Amino acid sequence: QVQLAESGGGLVQAGGSLRLSCAASGSIFSDNPMAWYRQAPGKQRELVAQISRGESTNYGDSVKGRFTISRDNAKNTVYLQMNSLKAEDTAVYYCKLEKFVGGVRLEYWGQGTQVTVSP
Repeated sequence: QVQLAESGGGLVQAGGSLRLSCAASGSIFSDNPMAWYRQAPGKQRELVAQISRGESTNYGDSVKGRFTISRDNAKNTVYLQMNSLKAEDTAVYYCKLEKFVGGVRLEYWGQGTQVTVSP
């Protein structure tokens, strides 16, 4: 089993910064591919950033240049540094971990952390 625990969300003014953390535990490797998604009210969940086993990263267009994903494999933790926050970044942010078992890709999700950016 895999458990993901997000933290770091909160209320911040536009232009401010937050850092989200996602600690993974359970039956995982330290370098499993991980990602951050977000979902705003009335909208579909969207990719924010992802980091692969080889440390390559990919970002959603709306956050490029403002957000940075990173990981600490020794702590089984992935981070999302969010700078220059905008009101439209307000959403619940979810952490996702991928693992392959017998050639089958499995996904695990955290419960989410709320980020609210005031104009």
